[in-house]
Amino acid sequence: MRRSAVPVPSTLKSLDPTQVELEISITPEEFSAAQDAAFRTLVRTAKIPGFRPGKVPRKIFESAYGPQGIIERALDDLLNKKYPAALEEHGIDPLTRPTVEVIPADDDSQPPHFKAVVAVRPDFEPKDYTGVEITDAPEAATDEQVEETLQQMRREAATLIPVDRPAQLGDTVTMDYEGKIDGVAFEGGTATGQETELNGDRFIPGFVDGIVGMTAGQTKDVPAKFPDPYSNADLAGKDAVFTITVHEIKEPELPALDDELAKRVSRSENLADLRAEVKRRLDETVKRNARRHLQGELLDKLTAANNFPLPDVLVERELVNVLNETRQYVVRAGIPWDDYLEKSGKSEDSLRQDARPEAERRVKTTLLVEAIAKKEGIVATQEDVENELAALSAQYGQPREKIIEALQANVPALIDGIVRTKTIDRLIEQARRVPPSAPAPATEVAAP
Repeated sequence: MRRSAVPVPSTLKSLDPTQVELEISITPEEFSAAQDAAFRTLVRTAKIPGFRPGKVPRKIFESAYGPQGIIERALDDLLNKKYPAALEEHGIDPLTRPTVEVIPADDDSQPPHFKAVVAVRPDFEPKDYTGVEITDAPEAATDEQVEETLQQMRREAATLIPVDRPAQLGDTVTMDYEGKIDGVAFEGGTATGQETELNGDRFIPGFVDGIVGMTAGQTKDVPAKFPDPYSNADLAGKDAVFTITVHEIKEPELPALDDELAKRVSRSENLADLRAEVKRRLDETVKRNARRHLQGELLDKLTAANNFPLPDVLVERELVNVLNETRQYVVRAGIPWDDYLEKSGKSEDSLRQDARPEAERRVKTTLLVEAIAKKEGIVATQEDVENELAALSAQYGQPREKIIEALQANVPALIDGIVRTKTIDRLIEQARRVPPSAPAPATEVAAP
């Protein structure tokens, strides 16, 4: 008698660079055993007169409910068992749940088989990632930055002294004002006895410039223009006129930069300790900004040098993130989302189109860094994980156990973040840093 060939557990076929198809076979023995197990599960809840739950014979069960329920349950159980095995067999890391089709056998006496289509990362070889030329950036604060920060501390600790002169930038004035647009006062545009520091960066364009030069007791109409966008969409981009009356002008009297000031503005015991603490904090900020600059330029050049297809599913996921970030930014600015869409002349669809290049850039960067990490054998060690947990514990003031509890299902993301950071650090170490381009010399103008 001719023996039938033993089916291969699964076969793999590439549909395109980001999608594969698995054909997963089922042996007659597996199908029979799975149906038996499915029946034993389903019969426990079967309600047929004259039989206790779980004691209904299979023929009677199938007569009452039909065999299809058993077959469907058996196929579900087989898929849940055989699909992960097929992924492991072929070394597939799926990006999504599969689209599964049950394919009937040509011979009715044989079981069906599964066809599963799943999105995967593209298989590519990263190139040109060592010795990338990037523009160097300082990683320590300058003495000038330290001194400017100390001077800012002096300004913040200043005593306000009344003066009898026209207002200047940096002064604090007490004033009344009423703003109008097209001659009509608007909500939030009126104040009485308002104490205001004349700092142009804090107010809408034209407002502070119009107050500079005014004297105590003077009233003046000051034109100003609301920026666009603005937190109040009704005011965005509109011209306004503020009627301003200045009552008092004060200038800051700066304290001496000495040990007493250090004690007033910090926990330092003397000026030397305060200067050292300011330098330490500024160094951290400068170093963080330098790494952000180096990383950005490095990744831009790497993504430009490497071309490979992007899985649509990853781009769509990242597109959602980009749009959510836009929405959160708009909400934080105090602008209703519908008002923002109307004011910007955008629709949800047009925003998606505008955001797609950024989503694609992020996905490409992530896949490229992952591929480099894999090729270079960069992994997150137990020591790396412990260091990261310690850093998070210090940052949030929580014990290690609480951090782990808070992470829960996000531990894989934590590990991915560690690997990404280690990979980028290595790429920056291997890069060739070049000094920033010197600015072009100014053209000399001859004296008259």
